[in-house]
Amino acid sequence: MSGIEQLLRPELRGRSPYGAPQLDVDVQLNTNESSYPVPDEVVRAVVTALEDGLGGLNRYPDREFTALRTALVGYLGDRSGVALRPEQIWAGNGSNEVLSHLVQAFGGPDRRALGFTPAYSMHPIITETLGTPWVDGQRDADTFDLTVESAVEQAKEVDPHLVFLCSPNNPTGSALPFDVIEAMLQAAPRAIVVVDEAYAEFAREGTPTALSLLESHPRLVVTRTMSKAFALAGGRVGYLAASPEIIDALRLVRLPYHLSTPTQTIARVALEHADRLLETVEAIKAQRDRLVTELGALGLRPVPSDANFVLFGGLADAPATWQALLDHGVLVRDVGIRHHLRVTAGTPQETTRFLAAMAELAPTHLLTKENP
Repeated sequence: MSGIEQLLRPELRGRSPYGAPQLDVDVQLNTNESSYPVPDEVVRAVVTALEDGLGGLNRYPDREFTALRTALVGYLGDRSGVALRPEQIWAGNGSNEVLSHLVQAFGGPDRRALGFTPAYSMHPIITETLGTPWVDGQRDADTFDLTVESAVEQAKEVDPHLVFLCSPNNPTGSALPFDVIEAMLQAAPRAIVVVDEAYAEFAREGTPTALSLLESHPRLVVTRTMSKAFALAGGRVGYLAASPEIIDALRLVRLPYHLSTPTQTIARVALEHADRLLETVEAIKAQRDRLVTELGALGLRPVPSDANFVLFGGLADAPATWQALLDHGVLVRDVGIRHHLRVTAGTPQETTRFLAAMAELAPTHLLTKENP
């Protein structure tokens, strides 16, 4: 053990940092980014707004990001029909930062956080690296579903202070029934219950949002991001909606002036052009559904998805298939689930490239009695 490693916090020794491969390949379908660039008119609007504000960079940004919060309230109200107030909104540099704020405010070494695997891998990473013990709850091993009975049983056993739920879930893509969320709020009476809705804009018609539960559940938090549907992964803007009391608690742990003036400007202008930026959502959903249909036709086992990606099983050796796809110029994600890989829904051309490669590989990569 090196001298620096000896100085490192013991619980961090031997850990690997988070990081999906960033490789220069033709078809990049591994991190659920949008394959569509930001439209030119939105780029021009952002540049104009940034130019107008550059002379004021000698001053700190608006600590309360007032204009952005107002814009987020308008967007969520228009899209979900849920009436919120600016004092219910919090934002940060990506949804990971607002998740970090929640753990800083409501976690701690003498508290426990509960999540249900497989789910977003950053939930336990954020929790544990900030010093809060993580309890790895489980979903159904075959369907990846989380039932009310299972969730309640696990919550009562753990008695957590923080609960993380994903809807739609990453990496499975499935939306969470409302009765699971409401049951969790009852079964974990001292917990802040976080519903991560990073992929909510891609949910199938009729899928409800947990935003509608906020009014009657003061311990509920709903997190969102502008990285996916808004095609702003490089902008690093995430946000949450919760009770004003929770927002007040987050002020205690945020760093001073944590959201820069350019970041606030980019997000605000993007929200002004929400209709234009979200035009690609239906096209992405069409490719997602195409992936489910055509992967099934190849003998694979795709999970029906409410997100912008598809998890598919039926592979004899998932890492070997991942490498074979990469050799074909297609990068997907190995999420560590045996016999499964995850693929982002990209453009029609990217989907075709991926499906053509899988059709070529399927005869020798499918999980069969002869190829276990």
